Amino acid sequence: MQRVLAAVLALGAAVPAVAQEGIAISAERPSLDVHEKSIDELRALLASGNASSVALVEAYLARIEAIDRAGPTLRSVIAISPDALEQARAADRRRLTRKMPGLLEGIPVLIKDNIETKELPTTAGSLALAANDTKRDAPLVALLRAEGAIILGKTNLSEWANIRSTSSMSGWSAVGGLVRNPYALDRSACGSSSGSGAAIAASLAAVAVGTETDGSVVCPAAMNGLVGLKPTLGLVSRTHVVPISHSQDTPGPMGRTVKDVALLFSAMIGSDPADLATASADKHRRNHADGLRADALRGKRIGYWRPEMRADLGAAFDAALDKLRAAGATLVEVKMPKLEGLGDAEFLVLKAELKADLDAYLATTPAVVKTRTLEQVIAFNEANKAAEMPFFGQEIFLDAARTKGLDDPEYKAAREKSLRLAKQGLDEMMKAAGAELLVTPTYGTPWLSDPAHGDQFAGPSASELPAVSGYPHLTVPMGLVDALPAGLSFIGAPWSDGMLLQAGYAYEQAAKARVAPKYLPTIPADLGPRRN
Repeated sequence: MQRVLAAVLALGAAVPAVAQEGIAISAERPSLDVHEKSIDELRALLASGNASSVALVEAYLARIEAIDRAGPTLRSVIAISPDALEQARAADRRRLTRKMPGLLEGIPVLIKDNIETKELPTTAGSLALAANDTKRDAPLVALLRAEGAIILGKTNLSEWANIRSTSSMSGWSAVGGLVRNPYALDRSACGSSSGSGAAIAASLAAVAVGTETDGSVVCPAAMNGLVGLKPTLGLVSRTHVVPISHSQDTPGPMGRTVKDVALLFSAMIGSDPADLATASADKHRRNHADGLRADALRGKRIGYWRPEMRADLGAAFDAALDKLRAAGATLVEVKMPKLEGLGDAEFLVLKAELKADLDAYLATTPAVVKTRTLEQVIAFNEANKAAEMPFFGQEIFLDAARTKGLDDPEYKAAREKSLRLAKQGLDEMMKAAGAELLVTPTYGTPWLSDPAHGDQFAGPSASELPAVSGYPHLTVPMGLVDALPAGLSFIGAPWSDGMLLQAGYAYEQAAKARVAPKYLPTIPADLGPRRN
């Protein structure tokens, strides 16, 4: 499979007709069925001898060929690890002798292509980094391997994690083209972890790792019918991850169930001397999948706020609240405080840190990578405009290049203000409710992918406050709204990730809201608004 796809072909192919009840896979596919299989189900197959890790990898590769490269052409997987089958054979040998199997022993995992893995280049979706083959694993990837995971490949993403342009189209990169949403192929998979979201919704692996600065795990998770966790900042290392902001960046797990996400998350946690934010992470290492209980909401007090939203999304949210009550939770409505200036302050922080952090990262790349500063990336994009900027420009990059560094008083004031306001907003709502966690709709539903106008966000967004504050944020499927997925957010105080997973699991078991995708070319004309 080719590593680099032509950007000009990203939107050129007509959407094929696909059966409403699911994509038909080639008759040549392996007999092993991995569709919608959880990690527990895969582990049971391995333990029983009814499958091997080699068979799992072969089955996922067949689905990638049939669904991602052909069929609906999701374009969610940007590259396959050349040693994926070799990793699988090693896992099969290891399982015969390992007395204490890892949390992900023999399980294929996909990694977002802004996270380094030793087998493949790490491009962040940009042709400027096509040669960024560092031969090193990010520490989080090393931890996954230590727990037995098979690194199946890399996922597509919004180029540069969606920080290049104010009019960007989520899910598009010059390297990988446009990711399509498996629920309706003309809809956005959101970003920046669009490929991780679409791939796991389509069962192209068991789980995937995404990254978030503000919304880039929880948005694609919610809009692809998945569970996604933006962890407490400092639980997962950011070393060898192409950065935006050291104040807000964090990798996060994505999967089809809360337990799968808990298992992947547990394998990712760890202190890293090169990332000072993770100094206390080892104290929080545990298997968060242990002890997940369907009755975890009994007696739990939860605050919720009701943002402005369409009536159909509001009805889905009301139904979710009813499920929480039926599961034993006491719900208290709260109001979002007015946090004047938060958005502007956050944006200034992101631009200043982008310049500083990206320059620092690029300085560590192999000599063959010629773009070694943000300004050189800007020049590369301009020189390769047809491939890199066919749909939108690089306004944010240009603004970031004009920032004055991390000692600039304006930057420092913006960081102090954004952090203070974000914490204030969440802390005040939890205090008003007398609660340890909050719930609200994660986002609206997926909008039409639109190269002419970019993203058409509409409706609520729950990501900003936990993203800026560093607090944890979990989204769990809330069901379909007019055939499109929507998510329910669980937000708590720092280090409450385990509690959020417990609450999310109990809601998931009560609601059973996730519906597998049907790969519709578009949603039927009689279902809801067409734009958002």
